[in-house]
Amino acid sequence: MQHGKYRFIVGFLAVPLAIYAVFVISPFVQAIYYSFTDWTGLSSDFKVVGFGNYRKMFEDDIFWKSVGHNVLLLLVLPLVTLGLGLFFAFMLNVGGRRRKNAAVAGVRGSGLYKVVYFFPQVLSIAIVALLFQFAYNPNSGALNSFLKAIGLDSVQPDWLGDPQLALWCVMAVMVWSNVGFYVVLFSAGMSSIPRDFYEAALLDGANRVQTFFRITLPLLWDTVQTGWVYMGIMALDGFAVVQIMTVGPGGPDYSTEVLAYFLYTKAFRDGQAGYATTLGVALLIVTMIFAGVVMKLGRRERLEF
Repeated sequence: MQHGKYRFIVGFLAVPLAIYAVFVISPFVQAIYYSFTDWTGLSSDFKVVGFGNYRKMFEDDIFWKSVGHNVLLLLVLPLVTLGLGLFFAFMLNVGGRRRKNAAVAGVRGSGLYKVVYFFPQVLSIAIVALLFQFAYNPNSGALNSFLKAIGLDSVQPDWLGDPQLALWCVMAVMVWSNVGFYVVLFSAGMSSIPRDFYEAALLDGANRVQTFFRITLPLLWDTVQTGWVYMGIMALDGFAVVQIMTVGPGGPDYSTEVLAYFLYTKAFRDGQAGYATTLGVALLIVTMIFAGVVMKLGRRERLEF
């Protein structure tokens, strides 16, 4: 019986595992191999150069600039996006005025608010980036027009043309386009938390801040941890927003250069596919390290209710 059971399981897993190996594992293995070559991406002729691409990568100033920008995105983007998502979700679900026979209540019309928050998810990232590119236009954009309308004619920043502002403008767009998804996600998690927990805490004298940190956050921790990994991976990407919005793209003066766009330019503009796969391997390693660190540091005893 046991032998038949294992044969049955293997029979079901064989095809999915084979597809996964061919379409997921195999490209990774090929990329690692090509990272040791001088392949141009256009010719079938190439030679193995050993660790030459890796030495070149570590000596490349633009690579380190890109890493620095990705690290900044990695620190700021998940923290701000998930923080805003948790705040808005908590306000929608628990932050309303107390009503008759209810110790806690959500905001009236919270369903409509969730639709509004989720709206950016309906738009593709290309459309979002293009819209904000127009909004950031220093001459006719919405932001500078608003500043001018309220009498701040002297304050007319060149949002995407200023190396000190450009990356922060990109991060603002990435936060705006993603925070609504996490509002809806966290709202779904909060709606499943029994109201009795909040009522008991409020009867014991807890305020809303204490109920958030003592009840809501611990019971949503698995969801928050998963969201942190996803937002971290997005922070390590950022290709579309940088490619569409920024000057250069990647500028000015490489102030918005990220690893994903640097990889793209090396592969498709400069014909250095071997070097580009080296950058891809580095990005893979950084992503795996980040995911491992988040899962390790965020590990805690599972709370059930």
